[in-house]
Amino acid sequence: GGWTTAASLTSTDVYACGTISYPVLDLVGWAADGTHDFESQYLHSLIGPLAEAPDRYRDRSPLHRAARLSVPFVLLQGLEDPICPPVQCERFLEALKGRGIPHAYLSFEGEGHGFRRADTMVRALEAELSLYAQVFGFAAPDIPELPLAE
Repeated sequence: GGWTTAASLTSTDVYACGTISYPVLDLVGWAADGTHDFESQYLHSLIGPLAEAPDRYRDRSPLHRAARLSVPFVLLQGLEDPICPPVQCERFLEALKGRGIPHAYLSFEGEGHGFRRADTMVRALEAELSLYAQVFGFAAPDIPELPLAE
């Protein structure tokens, strides 16, 4: 999932790149009214109550470990995502600004948590393949090259 990729990329240097899809990037913000009611207590059972473990929430958040990210990535987000709101992606990208990490952010109108439209899925998969082709140095014929910003 998105959180797993983002957490991995911000906590280790084993990966050459990554694709982060509709992620939770700020556990504190997500737990404190950052998601809809169905998901709101999810972290409570995984990490503990926010009121009792705020440091643990912060320490495990990719947003607060963004300075440790050192590899190219593509970030994919549905703009109508009620589970992982796009504002988390915006904050994450802001934390990376000026660090020179090659990346692309693709946001999709009308998409939520998990893509449903065929054109979105095709674009997301092409972007992911292009990232891997650029990082690992192989040809991806008929796939548009994903521009990576720094």
